[in-house]
Amino acid sequence: MVVNDLVKLSRRDEIAIVTIDNPPVNALSPGVPEGILSCIEQAASNGAVKAIVVIGAGTTFIAGADIREFGKIVAGEAPASNLPEIICKIEDCLKPVVMALHGTAFGGGLEVAMGGHFRVMAANGLVGQPEVKIGLIPGAGGTQRLPRLAGIELALEMCAFGEPIGAKAALESGLVNRIIEGDLLEGAIAFAREAIHKPISKTRDRRGKLKEVDPRYFSAAVDKAKATKRGQVAPLEAIDAVESSLRLFERGCELEREAFARCLHSSQSAAMIHAFFGERTVAKIPDIGKDTPVMKVKKAAVVGAGTMGGGIAMNYANAGIPVILKETDQKALDKGINTIRSNYANSVRKGRFDWAEMERRMAFITPQLTYDGFEEADVITEAVFEGMELKKQIFAELDAVAKPTCILASNTSTLDIDEIASATKRPEMVVGHHFFSPANVMRLLEVVRGKATSKEVIASSMALGKKLTKVAVLAGNSRGFIGNRMVHVYLREAQFLVEEGASVEEINATLYDFGFAMGPLAMTDLAGIDVGWRIRQESKHLEKPGVRIPLISDKLYELGRYGQKTFRGFSRYDTHRVATPDPEIPYVIAEAIAGTGIVPRQIDRSEILDRCLYALINEGAKLLEEGVALRAVDIDIVYLNGYAFPAWRGGPMFYADSVGLPQVLARIEEFERQHGSDLWAPAPLLKRLAESGGKFHAS
Repeated sequence: MVVNDLVKLSRRDEIAIVTIDNPPVNALSPGVPEGILSCIEQAASNGAVKAIVVIGAGTTFIAGADIREFGKIVAGEAPASNLPEIICKIEDCLKPVVMALHGTAFGGGLEVAMGGHFRVMAANGLVGQPEVKIGLIPGAGGTQRLPRLAGIELALEMCAFGEPIGAKAALESGLVNRIIEGDLLEGAIAFAREAIHKPISKTRDRRGKLKEVDPRYFSAAVDKAKATKRGQVAPLEAIDAVESSLRLFERGCELEREAFARCLHSSQSAAMIHAFFGERTVAKIPDIGKDTPVMKVKKAAVVGAGTMGGGIAMNYANAGIPVILKETDQKALDKGINTIRSNYANSVRKGRFDWAEMERRMAFITPQLTYDGFEEADVITEAVFEGMELKKQIFAELDAVAKPTCILASNTSTLDIDEIASATKRPEMVVGHHFFSPANVMRLLEVVRGKATSKEVIASSMALGKKLTKVAVLAGNSRGFIGNRMVHVYLREAQFLVEEGASVEEINATLYDFGFAMGPLAMTDLAGIDVGWRIRQESKHLEKPGVRIPLISDKLYELGRYGQKTFRGFSRYDTHRVATPDPEIPYVIAEAIAGTGIVPRQIDRSEILDRCLYALINEGAKLLEEGVALRAVDIDIVYLNGYAFPAWRGGPMFYADSVGLPQVLARIEEFERQHGSDLWAPAPLLKRLAESGGKFHAS
């Protein structure tokens, strides 16, 4: 029997089966919660039914709420479903309700599941309360029922930090009652037949796990949230809400709802929901339809076994794709393989997988010194030093050995893809695959489109990014593409500021306090001052004569101060890479600016912040005007995933909209008057939008 198009009711003898069928992920869209309750109530009123199983059709139980509904609530529309009330009514059912979980039971999905009297779970399923990842907390009793089932400590971890747990951990905690190894529906029906003879209790009435709670759980969670979710409000709200579960259920739910409402109407949640949908938007390329052929990648190859090449090879191995890793000499190859092995061993020690899985992944990587086997590769990624002549030489060699249908990708971070492609007879197969360091960790992949790159290669590259669990963003072929072209002006201003009198520590602290993972000069030390120097040598011919350029980095390079790798750069580093102020730096700066006419002065934090951020935003506007970035959200996703821009601020272009473009423009025009149009001329797009009341993100 069909109750509505989204939820179906059927029966197997004395067991009623409620099936949620809202593809692709059974989200709690309007009609789904009501349908579940209606089916349960109908089954409960049927004398022939003794127990009820609730299960999801397809590959998952309920992946969570329909996030689009949150925007409607913020806009003043009443919520379509009263989920907290519906869950309580499910809980009130007088017949056993067994929730059968597979795939994911996240957010509202787990909250619904906890409204059942019993839960069974597929062995490979996941459960979680990931709301903090979009700036929210559970809002339908999750912070109240989870502690009652799984205990306060695990509830704090799941609600405040948002990471899911698997079936084994869920069983051990008491969150689920049984793991089903075989067919989930059959196992759930069998369990339901057993449940007919068991006493049932409402989750909200359970208090056994709330009686002996160590208060240190809460202080430890707060400390962790402040360290790992710095600047974010939702994790702290979640901790408070979980603590309120020690009160009466009704009062705890009331406090949870109040906290949920504060989070939902906050700028942080708006920014993080923007980022959530942004990751889906960037996958859509306007001129590349869904019917564009996508080439399958069954074998890969990487040229260069250094930091980047080794990390890229790990991505392929992690995805189960055999990959050849080539180097020019045995010593470099051995070093690269040893680094990969060490990285995997660290993952084993951290419990991410076992030693057998490590060896399985290592077996996908074939280290060698020749191009043997490259003719079978479906994609070849060049990952050598950032030098045009070397890259062109390698692409000419690849052109001679690769099969005609092979994607030839460069990991260049700044160089001209079209010039690289000119070394081949197939520029349509050449593309940029700009991974971010460390490539096996960072989520971002910039796919760089050359003027001849085929649509099939672009579509295949975007699909490959997804297979490698990356967030792939398409960029046009411009010096530095999206990310590094923008970071160039960001770092430029940071270096100008230190030359003008701001301290290294104050500059780093200002951007760190804004929410970045590290300050701009700390980032330069981490990346390597020598790396930046080599890039500048390759592109000096592109600099406009007479325009001010930073002087301090070249001076540090001349002194052999390459950053963390030499324990000295803008800061001094100990063997654990912990930074301290270097008393020599003021003298290095004085020497760098000698004869330039720069007079050091006091610089306040507002100027530091605005010059760094507004340079970034202004350059982003130019990228949009030129078509290097397709949309403002593409820039935001690049910066959130590749440059540790604070997620709760939504990315540089979203942040600009939140500040107000007229205010941003006015400050940029002020800097233009002070520092010249060559550096600070406002982007025409920014000017038009500011003057017309527009935004980078059209609502």
